[in-house]
Amino acid sequence: MKVKVLCGMDEAGRGPLAGPVSASAVVLPTDFPIEELKDSKKLSEKRRSILEIKIKERSCWSVVLVDHKTIDEINILNASLLAMKLAFEDMIKKLPSFCEREYGSDVELEISAIVDGTFCPEITVDCLAKPKADSSVPEVMAASILAKTERDRVMIEYAKKYPEYGYERHKGYATKEHLEILRRIGPSPIQRQSFNYK
Repeated sequence: MKVKVLCGMDEAGRGPLAGPVSASAVVLPTDFPIEELKDSKKLSEKRRSILEIKIKERSCWSVVLVDHKTIDEINILNASLLAMKLAFEDMIKKLPSFCEREYGSDVELEISAIVDGTFCPEITVDCLAKPKADSSVPEVMAASILAKTERDRVMIEYAKKYPEYGYERHKGYATKEHLEILRRIGPSPIQRQSFNYK
């Protein structure tokens, strides 16, 4: 039996002044309740957390982080594409067991991918870059949710290590509070030095 599989990919954390960028790759089962999915930015934190559990329980997925040092070395676009590439490669390793569970053992997979945005990572299958896919393609919505929840969790952990920066509140984004903290006490050890915050 030939089975067409669509992998959705998205990132979270391109805009912040500090911390990693995260990316996720997700293949949803055919019976996933896609009506529950939305762009992660349009969901409450509580709703994202509930959906994260559902997606991880039912889907084939991976989430990867690329740290602030790599972002400074290769730039944020390349770091985002790298994170998506690594997430895809990790997800692919899990795909055979997922497909056997969903479709049985005698299947021939035809895999394609779709990415939110205008650039595709260098992966081994056909890939389409589609702006605003995170609000129209269920697989990308799911990837958006996993990338966002993982990055938020990491920034909350950094907040415990560097409490004076308030990362649990702004997650490293260029909010008024964050910019004032940076002006007052300078960059934290997870600052993206290639980003202008002055």
